[in-house]
Amino acid sequence: MNTINVELAANAYPVYLGHGLLGDAELWQRHLGTGKTLIVSNEVVAPLYLERLQGALGNIHAETLIIPDGEVHKTSETWYRIIDKLVNMQARRDATLIALGGGVVGDITGFAAASYMRGVRFIQAPTTLLAQVDASVGGKTGFNHEKGKNLVGAFHQPAAVIIDSATLETLEDREFRAGIAEVVKCGAIRDRRFFDWLEKNRDLINRRETRVLNELIHQSVSNKAEIVAADEKEAGVRALLNFGHSFGHALEAITAYSEFLHGEAVSIGMTIATRLSEQRGICEEGTTDRVEALLGHFGLPVMLPAGTSMDGMLNALQLDKKANAAGLRLILLAAIGHALIDTESTRDEILHVMRHSLDQNRPAP
Repeated sequence: MNTINVELAANAYPVYLGHGLLGDAELWQRHLGTGKTLIVSNEVVAPLYLERLQGALGNIHAETLIIPDGEVHKTSETWYRIIDKLVNMQARRDATLIALGGGVVGDITGFAAASYMRGVRFIQAPTTLLAQVDASVGGKTGFNHEKGKNLVGAFHQPAAVIIDSATLETLEDREFRAGIAEVVKCGAIRDRRFFDWLEKNRDLINRRETRVLNELIHQSVSNKAEIVAADEKEAGVRALLNFGHSFGHALEAITAYSEFLHGEAVSIGMTIATRLSEQRGICEEGTTDRVEALLGHFGLPVMLPAGTSMDGMLNALQLDKKANAAGLRLILLAAIGHALIDTESTRDEILHVMRHSLDQNRPAP
């Protein structure tokens, strides 16, 4: 078992990584509070892993709440179901929530923990690659509004993150590939050596070789932990983690969160952002080809579907929570391993690059 510490001035916490940690009774009982416990999972993950987690909790009784699977259920209604369950349990401020599942489960359970009685503890138990390498670390919680992703939320750090890499054995291929997008992002924005390593080990990653996957998760989490420790509330450098997300979130919003997995949308968003960087002369020619090639090798989409509404994308970009009074804040690449915050891209430049990112062989949904 490896431990990575997220070193915050307040609310520091450990991230544990290992094979079989869902069943580690000592580890779980070390981090549970003294009050009532609620496990939130979804209808896909619960049949696979809920019993294993309950076994690790031993004599500690935990209530459970199973929510529907999918981004379309990351809503105020689902959040309220969790709050309602806590109220009916008569949970108090010493309660602990456990998020057992992917990014949707983690985000919405975390926000319930942040908002119930103005904040109770929670533990992340991410079961998808995307959640393990990104969503479970950093304390971002919330749910979607129909016009924008994660427009309602709060920063609320977990008490611990327990990553059992064995859960990747049951992860379907599409979900696995979606998680790789956030891994590629990590290398692209700040770690060129890691990006090089991904290119070198891409076939082993696709084969889900255990040693390679554990290293991939460890490097991704270590990179993110360093950024979060430096900028917990996204006042500066943490914004770089949004590379590809402004365009990706816009695409998710205009397709009602039903056409693309989050990682797929981010993959497309990263190629648009890199193409914009290259078009404006911020990075060297050929950078887009390299990013696209790596994403493509992992079976990720890199182009917008033909017929995607440019007006719809622009409107969604304006609602992006990273924008401010001065306009859009985009994350662009100066080079592989070096991202920057951009506020100078014009509407015409953004439109031009999106139009040149349309895949004429793939119709709009």
